[in-house]
Amino acid sequence: MKARDKEFWNRRYRMGRTPWDFGGVPAALIDWLATAAPGRVLIPGCGSGYEVRAFHEHGWDVQAIDFSTAAVERAHDVLGALAGRVILDDFFTHEFGEPKFDVIYERTFLCSLPPDLWPRVVRRATELLVTGGKLIGFFLYGHENDPPPYPLTEPEARALFDAQFTRVEDKPVQDSLPLFAGRERWQIWQRSP
Repeated sequence: MKARDKEFWNRRYRMGRTPWDFGGVPAALIDWLATAAPGRVLIPGCGSGYEVRAFHEHGWDVQAIDFSTAAVERAHDVLGALAGRVILDDFFTHEFGEPKFDVIYERTFLCSLPPDLWPRVVRRATELLVTGGKLIGFFLYGHENDPPPYPLTEPEARALFDAQFTRVEDKPVQDSLPLFAGRERWQIWQRSP
């Protein structure tokens, strides 16, 4: 399956076939960062890593990870001196150490994975977040004829998150890329005690 194949992602980055690459930081994240108290944040499947700089500039201790060599190389090019914040490894198995994260930022990571891996993402996020920590970001909803991406439905989101998280914010995204237009939601899910 292509979504689990590192070479699939490496080829896409090397060929510049990355329609999910925003080329910057979405407005909803910029707005959130302007009011959020800084802490420790993890960005799984960080791709080009634009958000690493945004979090860093707002005082966050940021760590990012991607399993694609080409994506991490791209992030290093984009980030320059902040490149050390990006790890080449597997989100599911990497030992991040302590302390746990206050926030995990989601943008195109969950939807890049087939639905059978989604429960593992939620379990791992629960392990890595402090109690009361937040899973924030952009969640793709709808239908896709030829995934990836793999969008959620509302019942799937509830089944995935409701046992460990409470959704505290949900609003449509105004500046989505054409690939995601009309299907992205800015959401904040807070980890339950």
